[in-house]
Amino acid sequence: MRNTHLTRFFLVVALILGQFTFASEAKEEGEGHGKDLKTEIKEYITHHLLDSHDFSLFSYTKENGEHKYVGIPLPVILWDNGLKVFSSSKFHHGETLAEVDGNHYKLYHGKIYKTDAEGTINYDDEHHATNIKPLDFSITKNVVMIIVTGLLMLWLFTSLAKSYTKNNGIPTGAGRFFEPIVLYIRDDIARPNIGEKRYKKYMPFLLTIFFFIWFLNIFGLTPLGINVTGNIAITVSLAIMTFLITNFTGTKDYWMHQFDPLGKSLPWYGKIPLYIILVPIELLGLIIKPFSLLIRLYANMQAGHIVLMSLIGLMFIFKSWLGSPLSFGLAFAISLIEVLVALLQAYIFTMLSALYFGFASEEHEHDHEHEAEVAH
Repeated sequence: MRNTHLTRFFLVVALILGQFTFASEAKEEGEGHGKDLKTEIKEYITHHLLDSHDFSLFSYTKENGEHKYVGIPLPVILWDNGLKVFSSSKFHHGETLAEVDGNHYKLYHGKIYKTDAEGTINYDDEHHATNIKPLDFSITKNVVMIIVTGLLMLWLFTSLAKSYTKNNGIPTGAGRFFEPIVLYIRDDIARPNIGEKRYKKYMPFLLTIFFFIWFLNIFGLTPLGINVTGNIAITVSLAIMTFLITNFTGTKDYWMHQFDPLGKSLPWYGKIPLYIILVPIELLGLIIKPFSLLIRLYANMQAGHIVLMSLIGLMFIFKSWLGSPLSFGLAFAISLIEVLVALLQAYIFTMLSALYFGFASEEHEHDHEHEAEVAH
């Protein structure tokens, strides 16, 4: 238990230091470029929430005024009349152009545009860039963390399976920590919500989605500034998988309920007026359920990062013995809450997915038995 508390403490300290780095960069760059400090902090919060083509660890300004970034560049893969592959270091965080095979590309607001040698960006009446955007298949930091999380899960649970084989069903090492979680998902989420007969076929997805979201949420609390589950495209993809599994595994009773929610409780001529209202509502529910999944996960993770970084930014705005410690204390408290939210959001997504699967796989056997008795 003591080791658990120490691990949690160091995780939170690392998070605070990571966010502090972002805010201190904002302060430094704001002073160097003459921008308003509040504007700079807002820009850094926005930058932190977005996906990027590199891992930015920190930055500093030399005595000659040159701004240096320290991070890890990632491969840029474009399709522009052929495949263009180069390192994101050529962009120098958007400050320079990347020249590849005689073409010039500019990183502008996180997107890559094709430009001329001067880096000109053209705009429409609404100030949207009109330059050509090549097809971007780049390995961004979100993609890297998805791959890392996938490989981590594969290694962990392959090791867990092997330990079962070697030790007669008794896990060893990290498996001792993960086995109770696996059993909890099976016995307290899948079985009660899906049913004893059908829960097994959904277990691979439920286990995968739980640990995938949980691990990514935890990675999002590190100083690397990874916000995968705060990306709407990721949460949409996860919700679509739940939507497809729910509807493709739905039973006859499930689909009959969508188009005939009243069943045989009323004669057909008495149901028509009600069906004008009920059927569209039932069909709309097919879309609302996955939509609620994606919005809940996206909004909670996004809001947590915004609140935390805003509190850190207040330290540089207050610049007082009272305001700065208070902001740091609030940020520390929010960090502790975020560790819990990371687990809670994975649990909620898994629980609701299991609930939807249970609705889809349910069969009303008592209705068939009643019909047989009446016929007899």
